[in-house]
Formats: sequence, structure tokens, C-alpha cells
Amino acid sequence: MKNVLFILVCLMSFSCESGSKFRKTVDYVEMDRFMTKWFVIAGRLTSFEDGAHNAIESYSWNAEKSRIDIDFTMRKDSFDGKLKSIPQKGWIENHKTNAHWKISPFWPLKFHYLIIDLAEDYSWTVIGVPSQKWVWIMAKDWKMSEEKLAMIIKRVKDMGYSIKDIKRVPQKW
Repeated sequence: MKNVLFILVCLMSFSCESGSKFRKTVDYVEMDRFMTKWFVIAGRLTSFEDGAHNAIESYSWNAEKSRIDIDFTMRKDSFDGKLKSIPQKGWIENHKTNAHWKISPFWPLKFHYLIIDLAEDYSWTVIGVPSQKWVWIMAKDWKMSEEKLAMIIKRVKDMGYSIKDIKRVPQKW
């Protein structure tokens, strides 16, 4: 019963893709450059990420299964909090750009995942969803100045994506 309740909560939380459908992505993502560890710097996060500290999203290409293996880890509520890990699977939805994926935390759920901005040198990226309910700003270095973060948030706003309630994720290594 507990698993059924969990699945229902997930379906209600994630499946709502109502409202405006944001579909813009970057023109192209070099997958070998994108498959790495990304520090979650800021975002409008899901309920599973509440209290995230030292959040990291790691991507690796699984050639055997033609998919992206994803490992999200974080400390809950403090830098010394309980370590949480959420493994996921991803599939490239748009092979022309490699910037639109489908992500699954578990079967049968799959959600849109849009790479909406990306530094030319792949030092930072912004991930969004069509409903604009969530957004993640991630970087290859856990240290990001307030000025750099403000510049990225302005870029997101200028492309028409909601920046409401974006909060910094505490990072200390």
C-alpha cells in the first residue's frame, strides 16, 4: 500500500504538464561533454529535493542500453544530513539537438527534460520542463558567484522561462 501511495503522489506531482508548453532548447549538445558530474547550484526544485545540500546530478552514457544513467545525490537539510540518492534513466528524445530527453525515476513514469541553456565551454547548464514548474541551474564547479548566477537567471528570463522562486542550493565541499 505504501508503494501505491508513493506512485500516486509521484503521478500527481510530476505528470501535470499543464499551462504554457515551453519547448525551446539549445541548438545542440555534445553528449560526451555533457556526460559528467554537475553541481546543482540553484533552481525551483521538486518535492524530492526539499532541503537539498551538496546536490549533484551525474550523467553517464550507457552504450549497451542506448540511454543515460543518472545519479542524483544530496544531503538532506544540512551538509551533514542523511545522504539521499535517486537513480534515474534517461533517453534522448530529439537526436538532432540531443537537448530534449525523457527521464524516468522508475517505470512507468517518463518526464520531459529540456536543456534550455548551456555555456559555450560547458561550464554551466540550465534544465527546464515544458510546464516551467521546475528549473535547475547546474555547473561543473560547486562555486558560483552571485553575479554569475544572476547573469544566468537573467538569460533564462530573457528566453521566456519562468524564474519565479529560484533558490540557491547550498554547496560546500
